[in-house]
Amino acid sequence: MKFTKKTLAASMAATGLFLVAGAAQAGAVISNGTVRLGINDEGALNFGGVGLQSVATGSDSTYPGCTCEGWGVGIVNFGGPGVNLSAGQNTAVGGTQNLSLVSFTSTASTAVSVVNVLSATGGTVLRVTHDYHPIAGTPYLYQVDVSITNLSGADLTAGQLVYRRVMDWDIPFPGSEQVDMYGVPAALGVANGNNVRRTDNNGFNSYDPFSFNSYGCQDVNFTNLRGGVACPGSASSGTSASSDQGALFDFEFEALADGATRTFVTFYGVAPTKADMDLARALVDGDSSDIEIGLYSYGYPTADTFGIPADPATGAPNTFIFGFGAAGGVLVPPDEPNPTPEPASLALLGLGLVGMAAARRRKQA
Repeated sequence: MKFTKKTLAASMAATGLFLVAGAAQAGAVISNGTVRLGINDEGALNFGGVGLQSVATGSDSTYPGCTCEGWGVGIVNFGGPGVNLSAGQNTAVGGTQNLSLVSFTSTASTAVSVVNVLSATGGTVLRVTHDYHPIAGTPYLYQVDVSITNLSGADLTAGQLVYRRVMDWDIPFPGSEQVDMYGVPAALGVANGNNVRRTDNNGFNSYDPFSFNSYGCQDVNFTNLRGGVACPGSASSGTSASSDQGALFDFEFEALADGATRTFVTFYGVAPTKADMDLARALVDGDSSDIEIGLYSYGYPTADTFGIPADPATGAPNTFIFGFGAAGGVLVPPDEPNPTPEPASLALLGLGLVGMAAARRRKQA
């Protein structure tokens, strides 16, 4: 089935998926003076009329049209063979499912969401923290430290824990964007030494990492992608099924012992051009000699932005990024201490290849 914003909205309304269980949402709009983010209490974007926004141009990349940005987590075969557990949040596609809010705190420039993932019987299975904060190396990026703690009472095997982040690019309005995707390995998964499970250009997928619909550019790198054309710059023979482009990243992880935590880093940001953002990807740690964000999607306009001419060749006047701290598809832990530690959590510095990571427990300061 081909999804558009109109058919998606009708489907969501018919099934009641816009409804979110529980009390009214809290959330916050935060900024470092260059990048503005709207964060809801479960840790996804699109709150208070803001998604991922450029302060300089006023353009928002995720809030116009469908507010289809969200995250999800799952455990393969958690309820027995073929019975998977999934939970997550996506305001427009699936709402909030199987989550219990632990805390949401914010300042003018930071936001921290802590949620529990619940089993079918209401027990806590995982704890997930999303910690949004600026970084010193560049004003063009926000860093999000993500922590997933295994509270299931059992060790998880390699590939059993999965995570999704998905977004629909709308720059400056739906269907007026071009999109790049880089850093997708040729062979995917922990069996091949990395954490990438699946990628795609369909930003209308839900939070659920076990559901999936492709727009034609699955598991490949591409540049200058727009609707109705083959995935350029890649070996894919697929054709984008929509004029509205997005980015989906699914991950799978190494074995995770009961009580242990897997940490990794995501990034959101905006720069005047693609060249500026290329440099920003190397300035995460303040040192331009190496690149910290090795897996990412760029979104940039093909139409003028509120009177500012667009140049798709350079990404002007604003190139947005949705990326991950990764090398060769391997998600790396934060280089910097988390400024707002997850309450009573353990931090696992366990990164390995082909499920060979060893869980090391330590108390987080």
